[in-house]
Amino acid sequence: MKRPALAVLACLLFASISVAQQTDANAPASKADVERYLDVMHSRQMMKDMMEVMTVQMHKMIHEQVLKQPNLPPDSEERLDKTIDAAYKDMPLDQLLDAMIPVYQKHLTKGDVDGLVAFYSSPTGEKMLKEMPAIMSESMQAASGVMQEMMAKMTQRVNDEIAQMQKADDGKANKPSTVTPN
Repeated sequence: MKRPALAVLACLLFASISVAQQTDANAPASKADVERYLDVMHSRQMMKDMMEVMTVQMHKMIHEQVLKQPNLPPDSEERLDKTIDAAYKDMPLDQLLDAMIPVYQKHLTKGDVDGLVAFYSSPTGEKMLKEMPAIMSESMQAASGVMQEMMAKMTQRVNDEIAQMQKADDGKANKPSTVTPN
């Protein structure tokens, strides 16, 4: 009688441990879990690197815009570049990361975060983190022509639609009213 009772007790013990582990992995990620993930991802440094890339892109856009605006003062490009640099320099990275934590908590479980931390701690994950800034920069450069073309087409479509609306509205304004007075 003792052996079957011990066997049942052992099964219940292992089952409860298994359920506890499963429940823990399915629990929502805590703030500490997400912070651990963001640290493994080197998020602060990645954000700084991304801002540097964005700054370079903004400087290029400013240069192109200044060339199109002949009425600007001679030092306008330099002044605009300084404005952009100051804006990125003053970017509150810690506040941005703190604002993102609840989003990660909403979408990820503790198990998800543990898996991501394990991956990004592996040699392949570390390589991905190392290469990510270059991949993002090169991807942005590769896609910029496509995006500019798409934006030009979209702008043209909007302008065409506005012109059609104006033409239709003008047609209504020029037609005599068919309402007769009583």
